Amino acid sequence: MESIEKVIDEKIQGKALVTENKPENSKKLFIESYGCQMNMNDSEIVASILDKEGYNTTQILEEADLVLVNTCSIREKAETTVRRRLQKYNAVKKVNPKMKVGVLGCMAERLKEQFLEEEKIVDLVVGPDAYKDLPNLLEEVNEGRDAVNVILSKEETYGDIAPVRLNSNGVSAFVSITRGCDNMCTFCVVPFTRGRERSRDPKSIVEEIQSMVDQNFKEITLLGQNVDSYLWYGGGLKKDFKKASEIAQATAVDFAQLLDMCATEFPKTRFRFSTSNPQDMSLDVIYTMAKHKNICKYIHLPVQSGSNAMLKAMNRQHTREEYMELVDNIFKIIPEMALSQDMIVGFCGETEQDHQDTLELMEYVKYDFGFMFAYSERPGTLAGKKMDDDVPADVKKRRLTEVIDLQQKHALYRTQQHLGKVEEVLIEGTSKKDPGQWKGRNTQNTVIVFPKEHYKLGDFVNVKVEDCTSATLIGKAVGYSDNN
Repeated sequence: MESIEKVIDEKIQGKALVTENKPENSKKLFIESYGCQMNMNDSEIVASILDKEGYNTTQILEEADLVLVNTCSIREKAETTVRRRLQKYNAVKKVNPKMKVGVLGCMAERLKEQFLEEEKIVDLVVGPDAYKDLPNLLEEVNEGRDAVNVILSKEETYGDIAPVRLNSNGVSAFVSITRGCDNMCTFCVVPFTRGRERSRDPKSIVEEIQSMVDQNFKEITLLGQNVDSYLWYGGGLKKDFKKASEIAQATAVDFAQLLDMCATEFPKTRFRFSTSNPQDMSLDVIYTMAKHKNICKYIHLPVQSGSNAMLKAMNRQHTREEYMELVDNIFKIIPEMALSQDMIVGFCGETEQDHQDTLELMEYVKYDFGFMFAYSERPGTLAGKKMDDDVPADVKKRRLTEVIDLQQKHALYRTQQHLGKVEEVLIEGTSKKDPGQWKGRNTQNTVIVFPKEHYKLGDFVNVKVEDCTSATLIGKAVGYSDNN
């Protein structure tokens, strides 16, 4: 949850992936994804692997030879939804008995025994690191055996597969740079489902970005469970870095260097990254952001709580004071930086004072936006095993409302700072509310809408901000920016 929880975009949950169909492919794949952007990205990788095995994607469940659901283990809601979907698939299976059903991703990792042995609802269980093994697993299934591969790999596993990206807006793309996580936050299941942290070869990252740029993508988001702890020293787990040879350590590439490399190599491409962990966020990264106009001035910096007692209980590797000092330094180096938060209210043992500490921290930072949740226990986490979920539901609800209300107030304060300014916007699509308006984002990741006029999707445009709500800026284009 640490990193990617917030990228759970409700609008794209459970949508069937659509890719370009090849006439020579005879089999049909129905794949839908739940959870974070990392999962959506993984589904594209799976489609790419299966494309070579003769599968075209379909949106019609009933005609599929293979149905895959890419799951999320972060929230209970996702789990319930996926179970409902599996029941639906099995009803269709009765009509189309040759259809095979598989579960991919984080939930597969956690519930493999139940899915295959106890409930017998799926033919195939594939953890987040085993997608390359899909062709072999399908062979197993076709011969009538259950197939499970949830072995978590020690290497970055998808460095050489270019994901199929046809579900996107054609303007922004995601490139995974790390997998897994070494931070054992007590509320989070990621280290258990996605394994230990490993980074991907910078050369393969640059090559993938090049192929995105060749396809005319204008903005790249570097993705990882925890991007700022990126460290490439020739392969292997992050935690084994100290055992590497002196030369490997001396020539290692960290996140600030990778960011610098990408921004320098592709000066016309906008870069974002997600997600950061406060204890790994080095000021080198901030200086690199300050140096390059094409690195967006926005950081998602999850804090989870403003109370030291809660941070300790969550096993976060920073204190409230260290976090505030980091925020001070960020604003000192880049005053126009936008920050967003993840906040968990009502964690095990949270007192009223702990809650007040969180509100005070929010007042101190005044985040541009945030992703706020009431704590709910996740099986398989350390908190789930060892701590009492002892804050009553009505107290959680009240505290969450107070946090959300304060965030709304700060969000409006932040959008108001843009009034009267001219800002560069990348056009990403049509405004949902008004087909006559484009929408895009400025460097701070704030959405701006403005009249379409003669501008096109993917253009970089200067927009004068005339009005705002707490979530959106409203303006008028004054011309192309010099980035086109």
